[in-house]
Amino acid sequence: MTETTPATLMARLRLDGAAVADIDSGAAVDPVLSPRPYLHPVRTLAQTVVTEVLPEDHLHHLGVGITIADVSGTSFWGGRTFTRDRGSVLLDNHGRQEHVAWTVESDAGRTAVVAWTDTEGTELLREERATSAHGIDSTTWALDLNSTVRNTSGRTLTIGSPATNGRPGAAYGGFFWRAPMSETPPRCFGSEPGGEEALHESRAEWLALAGTTPEGAPWTLVFFQAGAERDPWFLRAAEYPGVGTSLAWDRVLEVPVDGAVERRTVTLVVDGHPGTAAVAALVATARERVGAPA
Repeated sequence: MTETTPATLMARLRLDGAAVADIDSGAAVDPVLSPRPYLHPVRTLAQTVVTEVLPEDHLHHLGVGITIADVSGTSFWGGRTFTRDRGSVLLDNHGRQEHVAWTVESDAGRTAVVAWTDTEGTELLREERATSAHGIDSTTWALDLNSTVRNTSGRTLTIGSPATNGRPGAAYGGFFWRAPMSETPPRCFGSEPGGEEALHESRAEWLALAGTTPEGAPWTLVFFQAGAERDPWFLRAAEYPGVGTSLAWDRVLEVPVDGAVERRTVTLVVDGHPGTAAVAALVATARERVGAPA
């Protein structure tokens, strides 16, 4: 496969020499979409792409990353902002995340320092983002994304979402993965019974999307959280394929001066469509492999 090298490519993660994920700086992203570093393309071991950027339905969806809709009024999500009095409107409130430096560099992992700045360029948050790839078996690898966001603004900040601003069920903000669209929506299943409706806003131990590319390549993404804090899941499949966590599900999250919010999400990237029991076994193996006990 020919590998392209866009000007904004910062790093390419590899397992046994095979490219599995590119880290883009996001510097070329339109300001109204809240520029930020993101992962794309993310590939299965068979090189099937399982991320999407700038889709027509949501231009501000950028592969895999850490993104928040409302940090004391600044949008790091991009696009429109949901307001209580006017609904969804386009505001001049778009922040940006800028790569500052690498603190760890290897073929299979990078740790970055990322500055989150508001519309005037004032830093609100400084993040340490560790991204690493781990082999699981011949068809599966794990993407481990560990983010610690610290309040460097000198004042208390609030983290909110469209849900906390009055739009029920739209509590996105935190980790987010945009998967590629296909003619048929991906199947949703998890460690708890039910599909999209049941798993959305649940705290299931893990959940999965199983899709097929237009060329017929089957893929499955399995998501689980690690660390002390576990957030409700944000899940979309019928409208568009996306999975995230919800830092501010039903109330804003206050972050004091120099306070930090740490979250860790691990995603299994799988060739094929393993069943529920097989996925549960993969999750158990991956938790042991990456040091993320249930």
